[in-house]
Amino acid sequence: MTTDRMAYLALRFNADAADTDRWINALLEAGALSVDLSDPFAGTADETPLYGEPSELASGFWPVNCVTALFPADADVHAAIAAASHALERGVPHYESSGVSDQDWVRTAQAQFVPIEICERLWIVPSWCSPIDPQAVNLTLDPGLAFGTGSHPTTRLCLQWLATNLRRGADVLDYGCGSGILAIAAVKLGAGNVVGIDIDPQAVVASRDNATRNGVSARFALASDPAASDIGDFDVVVANILANPLVLLAPLLAARVRPQGRIVLSGVLAPQVERVIGTYARWFNIEPWRDEEGWVVLAGVHSGRSK
Repeated sequence: MTTDRMAYLALRFNADAADTDRWINALLEAGALSVDLSDPFAGTADETPLYGEPSELASGFWPVNCVTALFPADADVHAAIAAASHALERGVPHYESSGVSDQDWVRTAQAQFVPIEICERLWIVPSWCSPIDPQAVNLTLDPGLAFGTGSHPTTRLCLQWLATNLRRGADVLDYGCGSGILAIAAVKLGAGNVVGIDIDPQAVVASRDNATRNGVSARFALASDPAASDIGDFDVVVANILANPLVLLAPLLAARVRPQGRIVLSGVLAPQVERVIGTYARWFNIEPWRDEEGWVVLAGVHSGRSK
């Protein structure tokens, strides 16, 4: 139930990246219930996107971070910021504080997620929404702990490739299945045998639950399970991961593609394209298929060259 009662106090200020981690710890020690970071220049020409391989990021922070600390409504936020500043041996920064109303947080969160049109014939629809186009292929998928809701370019690009190129009856392997979205889409688009593999047990559970919710039949397994080594080969292998693991997994993924079968690789940033193509050129005639927001999906046909 939504009320006007002030349930929390939010404290906001900007901090340099070098101090951000210490600010977080100090604010939590001073009584903050949570601390959130955002780009203070989001939506402007000075916005700084943070994405890429984890090993390639200097830190998980923006050069300047908007720090938002949430406190109980009766907290003394002025004393809290003073205590945190003292712990860091810094002067008290310029800050703002405001009340946060108690509200139906579930509905508030749900309102952020609406149906996503992937392409003309394919939509991602949260379970609390009605399909905008009932005649399209609609995937019922809610945001969760596993990666893959269709909102990120890497997932959208893979879905667009499947909607455009998947041959009815083709066997599909979704390696790094996350939420199971690509495997589920493949089944709904007419694929035959569909298997999803992931290294995260939570992802496998989420994928199975999502498949059941969508009324589709697909197999999901952990990469470490013995059954995962005996899944055979496929007409199409899709891997939406990141460039470094894609390079490391190249021999394994190539071995799963049938002669003249196809491979689709996503999670690759534009500067990483040449390296990934160079790795997979041993087995595939492969090239960029489409790009969005700096992310590139690569697609190739097995050339029959040596594995």
